[in-house]
Amino acid sequence: MKRVAAGLLAAVLAAAAAAQVTAPVPMGSGPGVHDPNSAFAPLPARTDVVPWSLLTTIKTKVEKNRTLPVFERQHLALTQKAQRVQGFMMPLEPGEKQTHFLLSSVPLSCPFCVPGGPESMVEVKTRTPVRYTLDPVVVEGRFALLEDDQYGLYYRVTDAVGVK
Repeated sequence: MKRVAAGLLAAVLAAAAAAQVTAPVPMGSGPGVHDPNSAFAPLPARTDVVPWSLLTTIKTKVEKNRTLPVFERQHLALTQKAQRVQGFMMPLEPGEKQTHFLLSSVPLSCPFCVPGGPESMVEVKTRTPVRYTLDPVVVEGRFALLEDDQYGLYYRVTDAVGVK
């Protein structure tokens, strides 16, 4: 099952990387940003979560054929502390309840939204299972910055719990 989850995670990240726009795009548009023309509702505004506008403004560098994140002071301030993150669930394993999944800044079901890359996803590992839903979810847990993750992710929340 872990091999299937790892394969699914690799496929999702590869597809997201392929969808990346290389030309500069205006702030508030492009991969990982909810399209205002979408029939799907964007994430509700909340002041108690780490904003995607912060997470998606990451710079990168290339070392040994790998694209790695370059975290700035505002990102470093989040690490190893309890943080809340809001997003759309991307299950990594089958089942109605999930303990390991990705949160995305845009819903997978949105035909107008271009998926982002690793800057618009957070890996989540929960203490207790969270029911899968197409609606936005909020989790709280220990937030970590990933400098050289084997799957190419930049962010992870562990020991998480669902928040209303």
